[in-house]
Amino acid sequence: MIYVDADACPVKEEIERIATRHKTEVAMVCNGGLRPSQNPLIQLVIVPEGPDVADMWIADRATTGDVVITNDIPLAAKCVPVGAIVIKPNGEFLTEANIGNVLGMRDLMADLRAADPFRQGGGKGFTKADRSRFLNALEDALRRVKRKG
Repeated sequence: MIYVDADACPVKEEIERIATRHKTEVAMVCNGGLRPSQNPLIQLVIVPEGPDVADMWIADRATTGDVVITNDIPLAAKCVPVGAIVIKPNGEFLTEANIGNVLGMRDLMADLRAADPFRQGGGKGFTKADRSRFLNALEDALRRVKRKG
């Protein structure tokens, strides 16, 4: 199963295309506003409004052998320990080896932004290279899942 934190996910079409090729079910989890896919492998899950409701829905279900696609670091930190493969939309894998550092950096940046409300800057824009890395990462993840059975 692929779980997608879908509200702001820039690679939904790519996920659907690769999941179809691998005959893998997908849960697109959001607060609403997404058009349902006609693809029978793609399930649209609309959760109630509220902070982190979609994240909690995914975290409660993800397990070993599942793939979770999210930019949300706290969600990734809940899914990695249960054995899910976590991929950011830019193709970066979040693993046991790096999730602690990524979570720490996220918290540090949040503290810096809170200390200086005029601090400018944000994340980088999403590029074609990010999309390409994501496609390769998802293909790799689904192949690993199939090999492990």
